[in-house]
Amino acid sequence: KHLSSSSFLTLEAKAAFIFVLILFLVLGLLIVRCFRILLDPYRSMPSSTWTDYMEKDTFDYRIA
Repeated sequence: KHLSSSSFLTLEAKAAFIFVLILFLVLGLLIVRCFRILLDPYRSMPSSTWTDYMEKDTFDYRIA
């Protein structure tokens, strides 16, 4: 009986370790993604968000 309880504890510890490992992997991916956005914000941004402003600017220049 003592052997089965100890093996259950190791199984529980393995499950907890795998769960924590997955959490750290997700956290690491999020940190890398945030640093990429901070270092190069224009590449990660969809092109439509800033080409619209450029088109509006050229349109304003055409009016002026």
